[in-house]
This record gives sequence, structure tokens and C-alpha cells, in this order.
Amino acid sequence: MTTNTKRYVRESALEQRIAAIVEPVAESLGYDLVRVRLTQDNGMTLQIMAEDESGRFTIEDCEKLHNDLNPVLDLEDPIDREYHLEISSPGVDRPLVRARDFQAWAGHEAKIELADMVDGRKRFRGEIVGADDDTFSIRLPDAPAGTDPVHTLPLNLLADAKLVMTDKLLDEAKKRQDEDPDYDESDQDIETIITDETDGEAADERNQEN
Repeated sequence: MTTNTKRYVRESALEQRIAAIVEPVAESLGYDLVRVRLTQDNGMTLQIMAEDESGRFTIEDCEKLHNDLNPVLDLEDPIDREYHLEISSPGVDRPLVRARDFQAWAGHEAKIELADMVDGRKRFRGEIVGADDDTFSIRLPDAPAGTDPVHTLPLNLLADAKLVMTDKLLDEAKKRQDEDPDYDESDQDIETIITDETDGEAADERNQEN
């Protein structure tokens, strides 16, 4: 069992700023932040992905985090334009952002992208072998004959990683759901449109009026 709970994921400067706002709110409710992502969907959408320590995140959890997070985002006002807020569970083909994710999903296939080259490549795809506090291992199906197919890679170079949707992964998700009726790996989300003006100058004017 690893003790390293740090997130390893490539995020823009603004996404990192938003993550710093979101994470304390999520943790106060007993959730772990998985990922923050800004997209151009619907003009602009802020996607926040979270889970509890066992990997669960129900509709009720989404609503609870949304209700506590929405006023904090309104106050901090990190985005200078109107946007949609979407809060969701990681889903079946989930991102892998912590050492424990690689441990929990050992034996399943993943796509990996690193921030820098290791062994002459930045992208890897293969079966997760495991992880410790500093590294994770993946078995490559395309390893040249006579070479070790297992590559051990540093967590601190991880830019992006996610599980690959396979029959084995779907079977595992179904098994977990059958064993625990409260477990749900489906993509559950709620979407809230932020209707307040988020332009920086407009926000300044509101503050002056108050």
C-alpha cells in the first residue's frame, strides 16, 4: 500500500489555480480531487472530477460537492468569462492520477503520456503491473524480443494516464457493482450553468458597489 497521495496530472496554469481552490472544499467533504479540466464545450466548461477514497462518487456526492463548491468559485472568480460547471465521477475508463490508482487497477490496460522522454519514448500503452510511492510499472505488448517488457516509470513525470476500455475492465466494473450495490462506475454528472457575470471588470464593479 502506497502512502503517496499526491496527484500527478498535466494541467494548465489556470487549471492548477482552480484545483487549488477546489481541493480543500472536496477534502472537507471527504472527497479526493481527480482532475480539473477547462474545455470549449458550450462556450466554456469547467469539468471537475472527484471520488471518495474507495473510488465511489454518486449523484448525491456530485450534488454535495457542487453545492459547497459553487459559492467558493463565485467568490474566488478564477475564470474571467461565463462558463458551465460540470462535476462528475471518474467513470469506467478513468484517469490515473495517484500511485494508488495504479495499484488498484493493476492487471488492466492503460495509456500513458509522460512529460519527458524515458527509454526513448513519452507514450506507453500496456498492462499496469503496480506502483510504489515514486514509480509505477507497465508491461508493454510491443517490447522487442529479448528485452524486458516491464518498464518502471517515475510518477513525477506523469502527464496523462487513463484506463483503456476493454471487456476485462467492463467485467471488473460490473463485478464491483454486483458486490456492492452502492458502487457505481457509470459517468454520473450534474451540470450547472454559471449565470453570474464573470468578466473581471464586471466583478470589480460589483465589488465597488458592495
